[in-house]
Amino acid sequence: MKLLKVLKLRGWLLVGTAACGVVLAGAVATLGSSARAGAALEERKLPMKFGWVACEPNCRGWVSAVGIITADTPRDFEEFSRGRQLGGATVVLDSSGGSVNDAITLGRRFRNLGLLTTVGISLQNRSGQSARPAVAPEAYCESMCVFLLLAGKKRYVPEAAHVRVHQIWMGDRADDAKAASYSAQDLMIVERDIGRLAKYTFDMGGAGDLLSLALSIPPWEDLHELDAGELKLTNLVTTDLVADVLPHVDISAPAMAELAPKTQARFGAEEPEQPAKSTKTAEALVPTGGVATPVAASQK
Repeated sequence: MKLLKVLKLRGWLLVGTAACGVVLAGAVATLGSSARAGAALEERKLPMKFGWVACEPNCRGWVSAVGIITADTPRDFEEFSRGRQLGGATVVLDSSGGSVNDAITLGRRFRNLGLLTTVGISLQNRSGQSARPAVAPEAYCESMCVFLLLAGKKRYVPEAAHVRVHQIWMGDRADDAKAASYSAQDLMIVERDIGRLAKYTFDMGGAGDLLSLALSIPPWEDLHELDAGELKLTNLVTTDLVADVLPHVDISAPAMAELAPKTQARFGAEEPEQPAKSTKTAEALVPTGGVATPVAASQK
């Protein structure tokens, strides 16, 4: 909970992330150890961080983007990109979502750079300097992360990845949305941001089906996970070939078997694989005045 307080969350957010004990179940198995799983979980609680994953020889590398989108994320990306030739690079996403308007700003920056997008967990060299880094496919892209995914000029989603959507809501009233009261200004703000999100969706080449699916899931229901058909229906996926976004990196290669065992480690124990169940979890401070602004979704 201390990590959440650091974020200074306020106002509006796209609520609803998977429960922290379950959301990274696949990632826990993929990373292969409880220690690495714990580190990944902590990263998902923190504001989004960007890193360059070098991949040599004959492999350009890619951008790793892990964490929630906050008001600082667009600026952090600009600092990260300074001095780097990122045009046409691939961004590998693992995120619970976050700030609506800041995700839109970041997404437009991605598109201006001609970036490609996918979902995964970036793994650095583990078997010596000669080994290439890899991408583990069982990662999560939820909430506004889905709209960052949409920003890619080309977009690939591995079969093991989880892409989940839900409604925009007020962050400080998400825990008991039905019982909360709302002013006319509250309604004005959320409708304004839905309009901004709709324009962005169409500008990025997304289909109205994406908005329809997302805006039909209220904060008191589980997130809706898009199946393969819906990923194509919404235009979130533009290619079925990983080589179109990560040349020379096969995220489903046999070499990845040690990173993706058939059992899932949860809290240090192993048990048969089960579907992850997502629930809304969010925390935000009550706005202290002025117009509410979008804030990052986070995990408890």
